[in-house]
Amino acid sequence: MKFNKWTVGLAAVGVVSLASAVKAEEKANMVQTALSSTTLSGYVDTSAQWNFGTGNANMPPYKFGGAGKADGFNLDVVQIRLEKPLDEQTWAAGYKVDLWYGPDANTLGTQSTRVANDFAVRQAYVNLRMPIGNGLDWKLGVFDSIIGYESVESGSNPNYTRSYGHSIEPQTHTGLLATYQFCDARDTTRWGLSASAGVANTVNSAINSRATTGSVLNGGNAYAESYKAYMASLQITAPDSMGPLAGSTFYGGIVNGYNNNVLGTGFGLPTMNSYIGATLATPVTGLRVGIAWDRLDVDTQTSAPGANVVNLDAWSLAGYVSFQATEKLSLHGRFEYVTGDVESPAGATPFALAGNGIFATTATIQYDLWKNVISRLEFRWDAADHGKMFGGTTGAPTRQNAFMLAANVIYKF
Repeated sequence: MKFNKWTVGLAAVGVVSLASAVKAEEKANMVQTALSSTTLSGYVDTSAQWNFGTGNANMPPYKFGGAGKADGFNLDVVQIRLEKPLDEQTWAAGYKVDLWYGPDANTLGTQSTRVANDFAVRQAYVNLRMPIGNGLDWKLGVFDSIIGYESVESGSNPNYTRSYGHSIEPQTHTGLLATYQFCDARDTTRWGLSASAGVANTVNSAINSRATTGSVLNGGNAYAESYKAYMASLQITAPDSMGPLAGSTFYGGIVNGYNNNVLGTGFGLPTMNSYIGATLATPVTGLRVGIAWDRLDVDTQTSAPGANVVNLDAWSLAGYVSFQATEKLSLHGRFEYVTGDVESPAGATPFALAGNGIFATTATIQYDLWKNVISRLEFRWDAADHGKMFGGTTGAPTRQNAFMLAANVIYKF
């Protein structure tokens, strides 16, 4: 084994022994070998936003929005990713860590204490593969929810702002997830099919949260230690034999369990999220369409006599259109309707959509002028089904419609 001159010199005067140097060198080589397959990536997400009209006291209640981003320039989030992907070995192992810095990290809500400090661990899991059939993959730790049309990452979505469907979905979970691919769509005739199933502590994002902290609906008593959240999803992909529809993908999934903070009300409730979606290829080159249906249900009652009944339901239906006009230019549209209703315990924050609905239209132009940069301009129009839901400086809303123009620039590395 070769040593550098400094190590040899220290050994000569008795400061270190060559035996200990050998062990240190071996450990260093092991660390270098382990790190050689680790990749570093991420992005910086920035925006500028103008909300038409005066007063931002009552903003459209979609996630990662709000008054804090209105009428100004924003750092949305910085993501740092360390990852060692699974390789082709039969007993492959890897990991992924996604760290968030910036205001969006507070909205993500993975902090166990829910303290707003502009930092969050979005994902952090160990990835394992077992040689069962085509390979059974496992994630243990904190991972993104398995349902939803849109990603937690803004740059992976066709639009800058999030949909209402995304806003009522779970974001991340702490638990164990298994994924199995029965067959893939590279075969020209067989449909691709994969499924995921898992168990987590809770539905909500707070890392290491538990359902044993007591519940408004359970007379303030804690749930059993075995009370967990369960999830499952299915993905089907059309084969090449489907012609223009080849590559179209259909999704379905469900997450059911305890949520410590339903829709930001601060109340813990058992919840169930359901999702059905599809992304369809078309005969028109560069044109893809999508559809997504999301539903959130809470229907429980405390055992205490005369206590408040909690019945909450919210659902959204969204359609997506994307057209790749040129190599650099793409156009994206989203059309959505969301509605919901709730009867909540005394003291709970009222559900923003109680007894009303919102029609939301979003148009996005993306032009990738710079290398590694997503640059897009977006116009969004949210319209209350009836009455006034938006605007005003304080107190009651003053407008039925909310208009927003935003520029979004993301550098990916």
